[in-house]
Order: sequence, then C-alpha cells, then structure tokens
Amino acid sequence: MYRTHTCGELNLKDAGKEVTLCGWVQRSRNLGGMTFTDLRDRYGITQLVFDMEGDSRLCTEARNLGREYVISVNGKVRERSNKNPNLPTGEIEIEAVSLSVLNPSELPPFTIEDETDGGEELRMKYRYLDLRREPLKNNLLLRHKMASEIRSYLSSMEFIEVETPVLIKSTPEGARDYIVPSRINPGEFYALPQSPQMFKQLLMVSGYDRYFQIVKCFRDEDLRADRQPEFTQVDCEMSFVNQDDVLKTFEGLTKHLFMQVKGVAFNGPFPRIPYSEAMESYGTDKPDIRFGMKIREMTDIVKGGGFAVFEDAAYTGGICVRGGASFTRKQIDLLTDFVKKPQIGAKGMVYARFNEDGSFKSSVDKFFSAGQISDWMDYFDAREGDLLLILAGDREATLKALCELRLKAGDDLGLRKEGEFAPLWVVDFPLLEWDDETERFYAMHHPFTSPKNEDIELLDKEPARVRANAYDLVINGVEIGGGSVRIHDSSLQKKMFEVLGFTENEARDQFGFFIDAFRYGAPPHGGVAFGFDRWVALFGGSESIRDYIAFPKNNAGRDVMINTPSPVSPAQLKELKMRIIDEE
Repeated sequence: MYRTHTCGELNLKDAGKEVTLCGWVQRSRNLGGMTFTDLRDRYGITQLVFDMEGDSRLCTEARNLGREYVISVNGKVRERSNKNPNLPTGEIEIEAVSLSVLNPSELPPFTIEDETDGGEELRMKYRYLDLRREPLKNNLLLRHKMASEIRSYLSSMEFIEVETPVLIKSTPEGARDYIVPSRINPGEFYALPQSPQMFKQLLMVSGYDRYFQIVKCFRDEDLRADRQPEFTQVDCEMSFVNQDDVLKTFEGLTKHLFMQVKGVAFNGPFPRIPYSEAMESYGTDKPDIRFGMKIREMTDIVKGGGFAVFEDAAYTGGICVRGGASFTRKQIDLLTDFVKKPQIGAKGMVYARFNEDGSFKSSVDKFFSAGQISDWMDYFDAREGDLLLILAGDREATLKALCELRLKAGDDLGLRKEGEFAPLWVVDFPLLEWDDETERFYAMHHPFTSPKNEDIELLDKEPARVRANAYDLVINGVEIGGGSVRIHDSSLQKKMFEVLGFTENEARDQFGFFIDAFRYGAPPHGGVAFGFDRWVALFGGSESIRDYIAFPKNNAGRDVMINTPSPVSPAQLKELKMRIIDEE
C-alpha cells in the first residue's frame, strides 16, 4: 500500500505514530526556516511540516513542490501549536521525514479551492480538476449516500433491482428519442429509453411484484438548469396495489431519505392536493406550500366598476401578501415590472393596501370605492397591514403569472426558507390533453395510465374531463417524481389507444409485444419514477442538477471536456449505410 492513513482521519490520539500519506498538494507556505504544505485527498486535508534545521535537503525539495503535485510523505504525527478548528485534522500535523513525488503537475487552469476563479465553461472543460474541489466532492458524496439509502430502504421492502435494456424501440409518445443506427440491420434504428416504462410493466406481468432500478434515461429536449439529455431515475413498480398503496410506500421512502440524509422528520401523511385545486390556488401543478398566499379568483367581484382591464378580462385573480402594506411604492413598481417581463406575460398589476390605521389605498381608487376595496379585503380575510396584488387577462396565462408573482413575493419576504421542506402529492391529473395543431388528444402522463374508474364512461363522451390515477411528488415547488396506476385490462388499453387516435394496426406496430403480453394475465399494478438528479440537488440546496452529476453536459447539450457530440468518420457512416444531408 502506498499509504497507511488518509488525509482526513488522523487526530491527537495518533500523536507519535509513524505514518505515510499520499495525495495532492493543495498549497505550500514558506516561512523562513520552515515550510508548511497542505496535502489533500478525498477524505480531507493534513498539514505537513518540513524543517530546514532538521533536514535542509528535504525542506528544499518541499519548497519546489507545485500545486496539484501528487506526492507520498512519511513522517511522525505531532500536535500543532497553531490549531485549525475548521479542519477535522486541525489539531495535528505531520513532521516529514521523507518525500517522494509520484507525479508532478502543470499549473492548473483555475485554482482548485472552494471559491475558485474558474468560470463554469472552463471548469466543465477540465471537469476532472473541478471534481477535486470540496463542494463538488461533497455533492457526489451526497449523491452516493442517497443512492445507498434508496437501495437499502427498497430492499428492506422486498423490492428487487432489475436492469432493463438501453437499446429499445422508438415510440411516438413523450419527448424526442435519441436514436441509434443498427449496423447489422441497415436502415433500422434503436432508441435510447426515455424511461423503462414498458419493461417494468412487463416485469409485473412476469410476476416480479416489486421492482426498482436506479437507471439512466435519455430525452432529446431543450435544456435548462434541472434538465440534462441523460439523467437518472429511481424507477419503481408494484403489483396488486391501488393508488393509496403506492403513495404510502413511496412516502415512506421519502421520509426515510429525509431522516437518514438530512435529519429531518415528518409527522403524519403528506398533503394530497387535486390537480385542479393546485392550478386554481397556486397557478401550477408543482406548488411550493412552505407559505400561504393562495391565489383566489376575483372575476365576478371586480366587475361593474368601469375599470376596462377588469371588465374585459376573462379571468381576474389575486394574492394577499401578509404584512405587504409595508412595501414601498418602489417595491410595488418593481413587482409590476417583474410581472410585465416577457417570460411572465402580464400587462400590468393592480394593488390595494389595507393600511395600519384601517384605511384603504389602491391603484384603482377612482374606479372603486373604499367599501368595494373593503369587500375585496374581506374576501381574502385580509388584516391591517396586508396588501392585495391583482392580475387580469386570459385565465391560463394569468394563473401562470400569479404563480410567479406569488413566488417572487414569497422570496422578497423571506418565506421560502432554505432548509425548510414541504412535501405534498398532487393527484387526479387529467388523463388527456388536447393539441390544437394536430387536433388530437395526447396522454398527459403516458398511454398506459389508468383513468379513474368513475370516469371511464366519459372516455367516449367527454374525454377532456377524464381524470387519471396519476400523482406527482412535489417538494418546495420542485417536481421530484411522478407515476400512476397502470391499465391492466386489455379492452381498456384498446379503448385508450382509440381515444389517442391510434388505428389498431398503428397500436400493434408500436406496442404489439406489449399488447400481447397483457393477454397472458396482467396483475393490477402501478408505480412511480423519481428524478434522482433533481432530488439530490434539492437536498444539496441548489436549483441546478449539473453540480451533482460527475460529467454533465452544458446548456447546448455538449460535453466540452471530451468535445462531443462530434462528427464520425466517412468510413463509419459507410459501414452504417448512412450519409449526412446538407440542409441547404
């Protein structure tokens, strides 16, 4: 072995021991007759001491060490005179006896410190260096801890981990597939899985009643902070269960992770909010319920005042900001500017104050009396010191804008507290969504999601009203995962394909193997898939998942470290019987 100990484990109890450490040179300090070098590995940092009086040759060697040199050092553990309480090893140091350079290093392109001088693109190009930094190391350790706890919990619940194929068949639902040409089947292609959905259902047909997998998935879609072209799911499925069984099981997993990883306990079940209520009260299907400030519709109670914006609007709604009457006019103007941003889309904002002296002040005083403003305050159960913020326009767009306004006001008031977590289930999603461009229904979740039993009769008459046995886990406004109870009845699955516009031949062409499997006894089953990268980022306190993935892609879907995607050789294309078409 090159080393007897790591750089993070020695303490005062080890004083007097002869040890050998290996690692990277973090930094060196030359102080006259002594040189101090911080040696780093993934376990921590230990200070080395080289004394010119004790061994001038060795001290000179130490002074020639550069940052990130890989070295081995032998020496004796001793108590530090100038202790560092910020390091686990801060009470000791190693009095060096011998030194060996295992590998020198060029000067890194950025400083490998907690606070680095390297921009994100530069650090992604040299990701192997960025991963040496403490914050990135801690992110990967968090990811490992969560994966270990997931496996431990699900194994204790009789789930078994089964791997499913990576080269599969392309299907028309969901996001764009990444496709892979087949050399031995010219002109034919595999697809990379967006999820193992059909395979995990087939495992239920096979009798493996509790399955899970921490699995790579792929989607060719536009990227953002919480999306990557390849991402990791915690994929799970259960047989002989209803929706309540699934939610209780994975609520248990969620509570286990919070307790084991964050030390956070939850008493009682998570709230369950129907999709329709989430949209009406929060303007989103992933609400942050760490604070109140629910949206309320005001369309009817603001009509008749002669204010054209309200009179012409299909929808008017507002939020009550507790203590918001203290907002200055400048703060209100900033909120108005915020909702008028193109990505928010509102044309303006109306406000109404309930002053501490009991009086009212609004931006529409000339249209509405104090009595009418008072009625608005009563409608929101407002108190002295509260502020109403009101938007009007198209229903869907206004609810979306009110959602963003609510979150902004919550941020401004410090109501979205870091380290505070509020999980909930959003349930009863619509089964279908209509697309005007193609003039057909699409599955809101996927084509194998079961409708509510009481809504099945609506499939023929009013498909848009059918609710699904579908559910999402939402934490602090982040959708962590979702799933559904699946269709296990062949006749109902056939009806679902019909509603989605598939002919019998099209359904068989795309899903024939799946349809056939269900003819041989499919159990009632349901499951869930969690976005593992998002979950780790949430626990780590970040909105970006990139810092929790060892080798991520940038916003353009490129790995700038290995410079991919990249062209392939003409010989490879010829072997695949493919050619690149110039779009011009």
